[in-house]
Amino acid sequence: MGMMNMILHGIESPNLYRQNTLTQNIRDIQEKDRYDIILANPPFGGKEKGQIQQNFPIQSNATELLFLQHFMKSLKQGGQAAIVVPEGVLFQTNSAFKQVKEELLEYFNLHSILSLPAGVFLPYSGVKTNVLFFERSGGTTETWFYECEPEKKLTKNKPLNDGHLAEFVELYGKRSTTDHSWTVPVDELKKDYDLSAKNPARQNDIEHLPPRKILELIQEKEAAVNDLLAEIDALLVEK
Repeated sequence: MGMMNMILHGIESPNLYRQNTLTQNIRDIQEKDRYDIILANPPFGGKEKGQIQQNFPIQSNATELLFLQHFMKSLKQGGQAAIVVPEGVLFQTNSAFKQVKEELLEYFNLHSILSLPAGVFLPYSGVKTNVLFFERSGGTTETWFYECEPEKKLTKNKPLNDGHLAEFVELYGKRSTTDHSWTVPVDELKKDYDLSAKNPARQNDIEHLPPRKILELIQEKEAAVNDLLAEIDALLVEK
């Protein structure tokens, strides 16, 4: 499929070969082997055996974590990358996930994260995914988030389209703050290394009531329910 895609786009002799990328020991990657631009949607959800994990400084059986390390190591100085990862990579903070994200923030500029809705990869997977945009140009100072939220739920027959991403494309260079986008300083991200999108505009809409008020509201609703039950009971007695 990849070969045919290249030919259809006018590349008659594509230099493609098939292999498991993760079999390469990333410690052996030299500057001459690196790339200026990496765009990738690697497989996720798979598991790799210990023999493959030994090719990576931070070992994990999660393929998405191994691929992310591979891309980081394969990026030239000043190079740019856009990588699709499942939501778990962002919010998981166990040892391996935390270490990889720590290295990403420390040595790369993770300048943007595009949070995609669940269902982008239907019918193959309903997992929620994100796109990480980073450069090999020093550490991260702040990260701009954009939350893509279509009005209707994505399905196999109603997939994500260019219109859903039009605002993201418009704001990408500006890093503007809107109802769907915001910026987080790296110190906040390093507190727990949870990089999942938490829209402050939405969080501000949540009213945190004191416990006493919550209890009063529950009691009011319970009283209203009891009154309705009494009315229903009275109607049944009359019949």
